[in-house]
Amino acid sequence: MPTVTAIIPTYNRADALPRAIESVLAQTHDDVEAVVVDDASTDDTQLILERYADDDRVRTFTHRENKGGNAARNTALEHATGDYVALLDSDDEWHPEKVERQLDRLDELGDEYVAAYCDWAYELDGTSGSAKQAISGVLSHFQSNAPDEGGADDLLEPILADDLHTAAGSTLLVERDVAEAAGGFDESLDRFQDTDFLIRVVLEGKLAYADDVLMTRFDTGSPSADTYAEANEQLLEKYDDEIAPLVTEGVDVRGQRALFVAKHYLAEGRFGQGSRHLRNAAVAGPQLPGLAAVVASGLRQRRRTTGVLVASTVLLLALLVLGTATGGEE
Repeated sequence: MPTVTAIIPTYNRADALPRAIESVLAQTHDDVEAVVVDDASTDDTQLILERYADDDRVRTFTHRENKGGNAARNTALEHATGDYVALLDSDDEWHPEKVERQLDRLDELGDEYVAAYCDWAYELDGTSGSAKQAISGVLSHFQSNAPDEGGADDLLEPILADDLHTAAGSTLLVERDVAEAAGGFDESLDRFQDTDFLIRVVLEGKLAYADDVLMTRFDTGSPSADTYAEANEQLLEKYDDEIAPLVTEGVDVRGQRALFVAKHYLAEGRFGQGSRHLRNAAVAGPQLPGLAAVVASGLRQRRRTTGVLVASTVLLLALLVLGTATGGEE
C-alpha cells in the first residue's frame, strides 16, 4: 500500500496543532507519517512537538526565522518519504477515513489521476464565524456547472475564476513526484498558495474528487480584505498568460475574482471599497441573497446603522439588482 506523508506547516498554533497531528495518526490507512515544520513559533509549539519525540510516525523540523507557510511546506516536501504527500493546515482536522477514501478514488480512476481532494465542513463560532459562513455561501457551485474533477482542460478555468473551491491547503493529496515536478510551493505568494499549487498540479495531471466530507476547517480568523485584494492582483498577474485566452472565450475570470475581493470588504463593513470591486465583478442573480448576508455581516461589524450607511447598503443592492455590477474588467 502507498505511503502518505502529511505536510503540516505551523506557526504559533500550539493549541490547535495536537488536533491536526492526531487526526493524521488516526487515519484508517495505516501507512501514514506526519512531517511538521515549525516556522519559528514564539508560543509553546516546541513543547507540543516534544510530545511526539518517541513516535516514529511524526518527524519535526524547525525554522530559525519565520519564512512563511509555503517555505515551511517546501521544507516538509524536501523531507517527505511517501509515495504521496497530503496537505494539512495546523488548525484543521482530517476525518479518519480521508486518506483511504482518496486513495480508493484514485485507484478507481487510473494512472492519469495524480491528485485528489474532498469535501469539508466548517466549525464556526461567534460573530466572526457568522461572517465567514455568509462569505462562504456567496461563491458556491450554484453559479455554474463547473466540473468536480479532470485535467487542466476541465479545471483550469473554474480554478482561476474561483468557481471551484477545493480547500486544497487541507484536502489535497498528490503524488510526491508530481508535487516536485510542479515546483513545490511559491514562496513569493502571500495568499492563495494552495490555489497556485493546485493550478500547477492540474497542469501535470488529472485531479480526482472524493465526494465525502473528510476534513473540518476551524475558524481561527481571516486576513484583512486589503490583504486579499493585494494577493488577488498578485495571482492574476502570475497567471495572466493562462487567463488571456479564457477572456477571449468570454470567461470573466477577473470579474469572478473581483467578486471574491468585494465580499471580504463588504463583510468588514467597508462598503465603499466593496462597491468599487462589485462594479468590476461578475454577479449572478442567485448570488444576491448571499451578498445580502455579507452586507448584513458588515453592518454588524460597523455596529451602527446611520442613515448614510443604510443608504449605501440600499444603493449597493440596487446596483446588483439592476445588473450594473455584472462584468467588466479593471
